[in-house]
Amino acid sequence: MSVFAISDLHLPGDAGKSKSMDIFGDRWRDHIGRIEKNWRAAVADGDTVVVPGDISWASTLDGALGDFKFIDSLPGKKLLGKGNHDFWWSTVTKMRDFLHKNGIFSIDFLQNNAFKAEDFVIVGTRGWFSDSKSQAEVYDTDFDKIIAREASRLELSIKSGLALADGDASKLRVFLHFPAVFGGEECVRITDVLVRCGITEVYYGHIHSPVPPPSLILHKGIKFRLISADALNFSPIIVK
Repeated sequence: MSVFAISDLHLPGDAGKSKSMDIFGDRWRDHIGRIEKNWRAAVADGDTVVVPGDISWASTLDGALGDFKFIDSLPGKKLLGKGNHDFWWSTVTKMRDFLHKNGIFSIDFLQNNAFKAEDFVIVGTRGWFSDSKSQAEVYDTDFDKIIAREASRLELSIKSGLALADGDASKLRVFLHFPAVFGGEECVRITDVLVRCGITEVYYGHIHSPVPPPSLILHKGIKFRLISADALNFSPIIVK
């Protein structure tokens, strides 16, 4: 059994074709079909797949139901994290209840908690922009309030993970949506938590570029790996 990861599925939700990703270039053409084909080729029913954010363009749980059913139809257990475009996201209890009422049981949610998967313990949170100037798309957002909340959620998740790992931080794999380090910028409130807790492996999404960005960044003794779907050619990768 293995643990896989892929971020930024950008499924259309109830918006349908109006949210096609084809406008972002040929590399996104038929991306859903490519994800399905590659996922089925790589992942077995007993495996786990972590998807840290930007899962569906839907704005409500009802609107995302078709995307949940698509994910549920794919092999493996799926652990979903929140991205900046996942406006359907609610409390974990509400989301679990919604899925179970609709007969979906292969999906769970990563927030303020942790999951044991094979030799690893999966932890994480959404994260946020590196500083208030970089959050240009959300000018009226209170940067300090959000980043404090995300750092707290990350610490809570890691604490839960350490309990499952008998205190061994080397077994933890952290999943963020936003990069904590990228392009010379650093979200210090997040990296401070990672360093203090002894984390060595972090996976993140959010970054999309027609020019392939670095897939691995080493910073403060931590390996940061990019797992946005387009950066992976829409194929889940094995968690190392």
